[in-house]
Amino acid sequence: MAGSTGFDLVVPSASFLERQLTAGVFQPLDKSKLPGWKNLDPELLKLVAKHDPDNKYAMPYMWATTGIGYNVDKVKAVLGDDAPVNSWDLVLKPENLEKLKSCGVSFLDAPEEIFATVLNYLGKDPNSSKADDYTGPATDLLLKLRPNIRYFHSSQYINDLANGDTCVAIGWAGDVWQAANRAKEAKNGVNISFSIPKEGAMAFFDVFAMPADAKNKDEAYLFLNYLLRPDVIAHISDHVFYANANKEATALVSQQVRDNPGNLSAGGCAGQVVYPESAGAED
Repeated sequence: MAGSTGFDLVVPSASFLERQLTAGVFQPLDKSKLPGWKNLDPELLKLVAKHDPDNKYAMPYMWATTGIGYNVDKVKAVLGDDAPVNSWDLVLKPENLEKLKSCGVSFLDAPEEIFATVLNYLGKDPNSSKADDYTGPATDLLLKLRPNIRYFHSSQYINDLANGDTCVAIGWAGDVWQAANRAKEAKNGVNISFSIPKEGAMAFFDVFAMPADAKNKDEAYLFLNYLLRPDVIAHISDHVFYANANKEATALVSQQVRDNPGNLSAGGCAGQVVYPESAGAED
């Protein structure tokens, strides 16, 4: 994003902010032009402030966890009634993945999240900045798993799960629930669920930021204020199946989305959530 971007607003993940801020990619947000800022959840702002001190450059948008989306019936047919759907063993244990290959497994095309997930599963720091943590056991495990992974993609799995073309995906909570909803609407008999594994799942935060060379700043602030309206962001949450950062919108979000496991606002999963630090190894 160096040089002229042509964008007035962008939506990066919070874990990439530090690197981008160091590069001077964004300009500070003028909070005096964002009266709706008061609606944002202060606890969520604290988490994002780990990457954006004083919440100077980024406005939280949506958040959730990276976990396991799975076809309830197909996984049961392959692994039996005791299939470890509440554990990363389901997809990170080579012998399980080898069996699930027959019905189709996909991983996110997001190396930073996949490596963090594998490191956490192996009992290492998921936010490690040590290169050896990535090139050692984590890479060894992924190489063992690779032959049994149908593809790496960050959106294709939504339709594939919904249609029954795949049976397991490491994916984002909202996307998996979109798949479940599409299957339900299609009445195709596909039963999709989402799991936050007991070993822990990575949380992620999508934020809005303004590039340093933004040309239409007044319009950008109008749009951000529109998104800060509780009724507007609640409607978006209902459409994309993700939790939003607006504390005043929670009561307006449909119960279906509000109670979805994996969306954090549902509660009951705090001990299983791992929060990201800045992205990437340093050593």
